[in-house]
Amino acid sequence: MVLLRGVAGSGKTTLVQWLAVTTARGERGDRVPFVLPLRSLVRRPGGLPAPDGFLDAVRVPFHATQPDGWADRVLSARRGLLLVDGIDEIPERERERTRRWLRELLDVYPGNQWLVTSRPSAVRENWLTPDGFTELMLSPMDRDDVAAFVRRWHTAARIDASDTERLDGYERSLLDAVGTKPALGRLATNPLMCGLICALHRDRRGYLPHGRQELYDAALSMLLSRRDEERDMFLPGQDHGIHLTELPQIQLLQRLAYWLIRNNQSEMDRERAQRIVADVLPSLPSAAAQGDAEQILRHLLVRSGLLREPALGTVEFVHRTFQDYLGAKAAVEDGDFGMLVRNAVDEQWADVIRMAVAHARPRERAQLLGDLSETAGRLDEPAGTRVRLLALASLEHATELDPRIRAVVEGNAAPLIPPRTSQEARALAQAGPLVLELLPGPDGLTDAEARAVVVTASLVGTDAAIPVLARFRSHPSLPVRAQLTWTWHRFDTERYAEEVIAHLRPEGLYFTAQSASELRVLRELGGPSLLQLVGDIDPADIRSALRPGQLRELVVRDNRGLRDLRFLSDQGRLTRLDLSGLPLDDLTPLAELPLTWLSLALLPGLEAPDSLSPLSGSSTLNSLDIGIPLRTDSLDAALPRELPLEYLRFTRNALAFTRLRGLRHRHSVKTLSLANLPVRLTPPEFAEITRLPALEELRVNWNATGWEAGPVLPRVTRLRLNKFSGNEDLTKAPGLFPGVRTVTLHLAPDVTGVPDHVLGLFPSRPVIERTDSVL
Repeated sequence: MVLLRGVAGSGKTTLVQWLAVTTARGERGDRVPFVLPLRSLVRRPGGLPAPDGFLDAVRVPFHATQPDGWADRVLSARRGLLLVDGIDEIPERERERTRRWLRELLDVYPGNQWLVTSRPSAVRENWLTPDGFTELMLSPMDRDDVAAFVRRWHTAARIDASDTERLDGYERSLLDAVGTKPALGRLATNPLMCGLICALHRDRRGYLPHGRQELYDAALSMLLSRRDEERDMFLPGQDHGIHLTELPQIQLLQRLAYWLIRNNQSEMDRERAQRIVADVLPSLPSAAAQGDAEQILRHLLVRSGLLREPALGTVEFVHRTFQDYLGAKAAVEDGDFGMLVRNAVDEQWADVIRMAVAHARPRERAQLLGDLSETAGRLDEPAGTRVRLLALASLEHATELDPRIRAVVEGNAAPLIPPRTSQEARALAQAGPLVLELLPGPDGLTDAEARAVVVTASLVGTDAAIPVLARFRSHPSLPVRAQLTWTWHRFDTERYAEEVIAHLRPEGLYFTAQSASELRVLRELGGPSLLQLVGDIDPADIRSALRPGQLRELVVRDNRGLRDLRFLSDQGRLTRLDLSGLPLDDLTPLAELPLTWLSLALLPGLEAPDSLSPLSGSSTLNSLDIGIPLRTDSLDAALPRELPLEYLRFTRNALAFTRLRGLRHRHSVKTLSLANLPVRLTPPEFAEITRLPALEELRVNWNATGWEAGPVLPRVTRLRLNKFSGNEDLTKAPGLFPGVRTVTLHLAPDVTGVPDHVLGLFPSRPVIERTDSVL
């Protein structure tokens, strides 16, 4: 036996109906359901019915055909499921009589199953506990529940509908809106509100959330008046105690809301709420005539659907959304625009201010937005950015506004959206979740802007960012897709995988896993052939998640527990491997793999003089990237002579001991890359480079190597200048590389362009590249 409490619209009646239908289908054994809505039963002239009168009392059309004594026999056999709905929907004076009726039925017919429903504040705690009832509370819907509701609502709507394709689009756009728009998502926490949103979304042909004020007005109307009226709660000629129309209820509720907002509270003592009601009642004669402040507050708690009493003596709104909406209305009516502007930097006031823009008259609206724009100009960052974005977000509620004010607001925000660089994206993300609603794309954005938008949403990091990121999941740009897979760790693993990761184009993309759970999901998705593992993932989890022969390219970084490479033994297709930040001390397992490219960095266990010797057994390795100190006298001793290396790169402190001594013996090297050298090259080192007979391509940081003092290399046909800043003196470069045909300038992170004089130095225009790091 259960007494189930739930706020207005939480699905109590729907649950009752579902239990009745499934029981009638025989899904609960031989139970027989009796649905007993109290709002109907208490109207019977003869009072609450006995079992033989159940069907008649609820107006079942065939009630007269039931066999004599049938209900009595069912209940005596303990086969009944009695669903008593709506203790809160009957007058208070009827509730004790109803409890006595329940007790009588329990005494006469023990052993049946009972469910009694009520709103939380309608009856006191443990009201039916002495009679053996357990009290439960219906929980709010979570994100997955809301998504399932929206999908099933549209599935039901498609039955016999002629516009099924349009409904498909409505479903997708509404799922996106509920996930992206925080206020809408907060509103969609129970079946009633989800149903309302679905219905209004379809009725307005997908016109959400621009109808946000209309949505809230419709929700308020439903909760405060229409719902009770459409349920025949108030019939002519019957005394139902307090019956408040919509307007006085709104006046009372908005005063309660505004007190909470002004005092930065989410709840208040019941005594204070009663005093606030008492202060307002004299101006509401229609309400004052029906009861004192205590009675009116009690009515609002029980019937409005907007207030609840989470603990004895405490009052709060069931939705912060409604508190902000009603409080904003009160602020506008009181002309408290200065208070709104002063609190614009406080994230808790964001929705209040946006709703105030919706409630305000055109002149008031212009004043408020103008003051916000002026205030933003005086604030330091990131507060100024936040207020500019708040003003911009408020424009969707400004149905009528002075064009000059609109232009000022849009002009102030124009440099911020869309972001164009990583730096702009970081600054924009500091404004918080508010920015998510304002981010455009992917249509109409350059690849750089698309990446910056994705970075912004990534750094905001709340679940509301996922629908924004999902819009870019089909983007062809590799930097966009790389950011999307890198940021996975900031979100729920399963949801992000379903909405983003599973849809990414795999071409050239390293799918990044930063936990064992992400790695398991990637296996379920088929296992990518290009994979990046970051962080301390247990080696056993890595082994179990990889399919034999899955990998072609692998990056493993910063795993303090990965001490050996045996997990790669069955990766017979692996050709490219990048290892960094691992406690490895043995490369022997790599000799049996078909590797053609290997990068080693930050591996202190491999700093012994012969640590690279196991690689001599490889018959395929031709490219080597070294970022660990080679603790020998020369490169001859450090690098296995058997390796026919065509690409050789040195970075970090790799050359701290050897410098370039012995490089001339690497006769097969065609591409030499010198990165992050601690000191400039010396004449003997330049001489080592000149004696490489096969050298065709050189990659250097011009200033770090001091190449302006270097030798002439006529055989080099490709020159790549890394970390190019634009400050390099390249006047000697054409003479030092007379045979060069291709020049590539790879820009340093904060560099956006190349000086014109550099572009004209070489016979062909240089290729300009940049690499955007994931954030």
